[in-house]
Amino acid sequence: MSQLLPDMTTLDQHADQQADFANWRAGHGVISHSAETQAAVYRLAHHLVEGGKQPDLASVYRQMRALDLLTSAGLWLVVHMTYAKRLRTDGSALTAEDFKSRPEGHTGGALNMVPGYAAYLAINSLTGQTRSWLMGQGHCVAAIDAINVLTGNLHPEQAERYQGDGGLDRLLQDFYGYAQQPDGNPAAPLGSHVNPHTAGGVIEGGYLGFAELQYAHMPLPGESLVAFLSDGAAEEQRGSDWIPRWWRADDCGVALPIMIANGRRIEQRTELGTQQGVAAFAEHLKACGFDPIRFDGRDPAAFVCTLLEMELRLGHRVDEYRRGLLNYPLPVPYGIAETVKGFGFYGAGENAAHNLPLPANPQSDAAARELFNQHAGKLWVAPDDLQAACAALGTHQAQQRPLERDHALAQRLPAAPHLPTLNWSQQTQSPMLAVDGFFTELVAANPDLRARVGNPDELASNKLAGVLAALKHRVSDPENANEDIHGRVITALNEEAVVSACLANKSGLNLVASYEAFCPKMLGAIRQELIFARHQKEVGRPAGWLGFPVIATSHTWENGKNEQSHQDTTFCEALLGEMNDGMRVIMPADYNSTLAILPGVYQTRGVISCLVIPKRDRPTLLSPQQAEQLAADGALLLDSFAAQGEPIQLIANGAYQLGEALRAAERLREHGRSWQLIYLQEPGRFRAPRDHWEAEYTVSTATREALFPANQQRVALTHMRPEVLRGHLTELLGDTRRCRVLGYINRGGTLDEPGMLFTNKCTWAHALVAAAELSGGTASDWLSAEELASVEGRGDPQLLR
Repeated sequence: MSQLLPDMTTLDQHADQQADFANWRAGHGVISHSAETQAAVYRLAHHLVEGGKQPDLASVYRQMRALDLLTSAGLWLVVHMTYAKRLRTDGSALTAEDFKSRPEGHTGGALNMVPGYAAYLAINSLTGQTRSWLMGQGHCVAAIDAINVLTGNLHPEQAERYQGDGGLDRLLQDFYGYAQQPDGNPAAPLGSHVNPHTAGGVIEGGYLGFAELQYAHMPLPGESLVAFLSDGAAEEQRGSDWIPRWWRADDCGVALPIMIANGRRIEQRTELGTQQGVAAFAEHLKACGFDPIRFDGRDPAAFVCTLLEMELRLGHRVDEYRRGLLNYPLPVPYGIAETVKGFGFYGAGENAAHNLPLPANPQSDAAARELFNQHAGKLWVAPDDLQAACAALGTHQAQQRPLERDHALAQRLPAAPHLPTLNWSQQTQSPMLAVDGFFTELVAANPDLRARVGNPDELASNKLAGVLAALKHRVSDPENANEDIHGRVITALNEEAVVSACLANKSGLNLVASYEAFCPKMLGAIRQELIFARHQKEVGRPAGWLGFPVIATSHTWENGKNEQSHQDTTFCEALLGEMNDGMRVIMPADYNSTLAILPGVYQTRGVISCLVIPKRDRPTLLSPQQAEQLAADGALLLDSFAAQGEPIQLIANGAYQLGEALRAAERLREHGRSWQLIYLQEPGRFRAPRDHWEAEYTVSTATREALFPANQQRVALTHMRPEVLRGHLTELLGDTRRCRVLGYINRGGTLDEPGMLFTNKCTWAHALVAAAELSGGTASDWLSAEELASVEGRGDPQLLR
């Protein structure tokens, strides 16, 4: 847009000439327009007309006036959603009977989001382009739902329930209504946070800070994304400061971050709420490579002008880069919407504005009821005026563009990938090399699928040297052959940031690998994604993004050299608790079993797989046929020996545990005792399913009974804590009279692999002692006196190596 700022005289003259400008300029209710915003709208209108986006200036001003009305009506509806169970579209005062007995809502934040989201709809109408949107502060969903209901931008289930006679009253009653279906699920297509019923919603935003890490990686070239962020999250997740390090015009669409700087958390000010907070934050953004733009966050017109200005500035920077005038990182425009918490209603700017701004419940308190009616009255818009405003902004059919419900990010469905040929092996080598070769070839075979690798520190150490050589670290100033300005490996010592880069890349192929002990820092981001994808499936609009692995390597049993801080099995244990149809926990045994699982990981949609894989060399024990059968069934009978007595079933869950189980089996063979050796690769498939969706991913009863017959003596050796495996597989392992489970018991230190196994009582010899206890025999039948002394802590641990 033109950088010439018209003065007040020019604006006054323009108002005399343009009645629609004068009409908008007057504002509406609590919405007023500063001289600066008036000048910006004047420039906006001329820019749109000169660019052929609008037929004349009056058309722009009428839409801006419609934006004011829609915003005011949105504010009005939000406060009713919090407090009322019935509303009056004629604007008359509510009585005690119209209010809820238990008001609830994140009212202040939702009120602050109304001008931003309404402006997002308006800029799409003004420019004829449906941008994408996301909101990091998902608890502000009332703003989105209110505007969507008013404009008809709804999924079918919400349109059926909330439009037409009585629809708005049902919206109010459903908001924090807590009604349930017979199966226990919420009865209303509405929630306290962004969810799959929210038209256009792509991220729940219940975990503050992750939208800040994801937005730059979401849009593809040719797309634009408006990312609404919170000042509280800026304090929580500083990794968002790095976005200019990652944004590249060649593989990223336009990303437009807008911070709602209302200055308050739940019960106190944010740092941005202090006297110097916003100014200091703007300087901080500049130092991080952003181009901050401060504007009036109470005025929807200021949002519109700022968003267009941000797009234009970023476009100019990209043009200058391509002409050799700038280098990466380019200054990424960053809007700061300055407002007060809960603007537009009573209590704005106070801590109480976060939730329930009124001093009491208006159902039972006359003074509070008067305050509600007084302040809500300032927001009311006559139904005919509101209908006309929505029509003025509802230009989708005329402009032949999708509803905001159907923006690009909400419709992600990348093509199925072409899979590489599997290169099997019988050598002793790192199972991570199977990942390295497969993913490198997968990316090469699918150039149209954008690749992202999330790497907290060192790919080469984790045996992904081929991935690194092919895709390279993304940096601004390369210093060696493994770095490139357009590299596709996102590297930062921040697990949340790197996993978010892949969670955001729903357009392509992803790989995340980290030390197992540090993976728990990813849990919040992953769990938010799992919840959203599961809910998408439940409402009949399943996620279309391609599945990918989050690999926990350099893991507990092989990381003894780095002390117990590096020995933690929490990550896979926590994810095993998630629903198995969306979160697979897989522990391959060797190179071939790792390779066999990868095609299925990348062919699924809306599923994340946690793979726990050794990086050290391990013998390749499974044939290609066995590896594929293991991938198909989740467990496999590897070997058996029939001789004396009831067979003891040795169950290995983890590569190092398989090594110990093999040694135990060999000792039993030497002493003529029957045994079976089962490798359990995907334990979640053998749990009792918790609902019908999970039942589709658990094995059949026939498969389970064939592998694990009832009333059999079992000794399981697991990568995880033994209580975790026993708890999830109660039907198989729950009878302590016939089953023992050995695993990580929170012991460690500076040790090697055999030392880790010994200190956690998870060696082959400990397994034989457990087997003797189950069979009623004595361990001395199978162990020498010296070996038994070692197991009992009376001898030399070296004897068991």
